[in-house]
Amino acid sequence: MKAAIEEAETGVREGGIPIGSVLVHRTRIIGRGHNRRIQKNSVILHGEMDALENAGRQPASVYRECVIYTTLSPCAMCSGAILLYGIPKLVIGENQAFRGEEDLLRSHGVLVEVVQDPACIRMMSNFIRANPKLWNEDIGEI
Repeated sequence: MKAAIEEAETGVREGGIPIGSVLVHRTRIIGRGHNRRIQKNSVILHGEMDALENAGRQPASVYRECVIYTTLSPCAMCSGAILLYGIPKLVIGENQAFRGEEDLLRSHGVLVEVVQDPACIRMMSNFIRANPKLWNEDIGEI
């Protein structure tokens, strides 16, 4: 989770949304990423998607042995990618600011662990308070 938080902090320094993710195969990080929608003017570069992209092409057998860490509960798009690649475990930093498709993932056999990390909670609440327009653009008004 520490590496995912570092990615989220990088996103903030770049002027983006503080959501970070890492893809870990066995004990090695093979992909790191952070939400870069603002920085790249992208509609799909959420933290999880960026980490998967940065991991490069992997055989299905690798994904089936991975854990993906993310600082915020994943949206439907990112959850779909987790299911598509058969990633069996997801560790979420926090789901208070946004609760994504955790139930869907669980219903498909993904082990979902929510840690409610104080750094993740603080980072998102500070960002949302300071940047409500950007937050609502990314997540949609809730």
